[in-house]
Amino acid sequence: MVKSRMEIRVDSLENEQVINLLEEHLGSMEHTAPAESRHALDISGLLEDGVTCWSIWDDTQLAGLGALKRLSSEHAEIKSMKTAIGYLRKGVASNILNHIIQEARASGYHRLSLETGSMEFFAPARNLYSSFGFKVCAPFGDYKKDTNSVFMTSYLDQGL
Repeated sequence: MVKSRMEIRVDSLENEQVINLLEEHLGSMEHTAPAESRHALDISGLLEDGVTCWSIWDDTQLAGLGALKRLSSEHAEIKSMKTAIGYLRKGVASNILNHIIQEARASGYHRLSLETGSMEFFAPARNLYSSFGFKVCAPFGDYKKDTNSVFMTSYLDQGL
């Protein structure tokens, strides 16, 4: 489990550790699917209006990231979930996901959705989301049906 000294905070995406983790995140997906099937946001996408990014820190070490993108007044999308290699299987992803869910609720969203890959590489992510009550759904927002993608959603008022 994540140590109590870990801190989650809104991130400005200016820290070198954050930039490096985002670049690692994008690079790790290059082998998983064609470019048109990779939907992770780069830094410019994460800096757009309607997107909030959080980082989780272990003192001065970055442990992970996650973001929330507004789709409508009632619907938001989880983006850019990534755990630093040294923090895998230590509860970082669960903590940041729980934080994003709580922030979505506090912001008045009723539905929270995400897109992740369909390949084995993304199985741990799909398992994490399922453990938080997310269910496979049809494409949402601007997404189109894609064999390389799995779409998942949860209705926040139904008790995530």
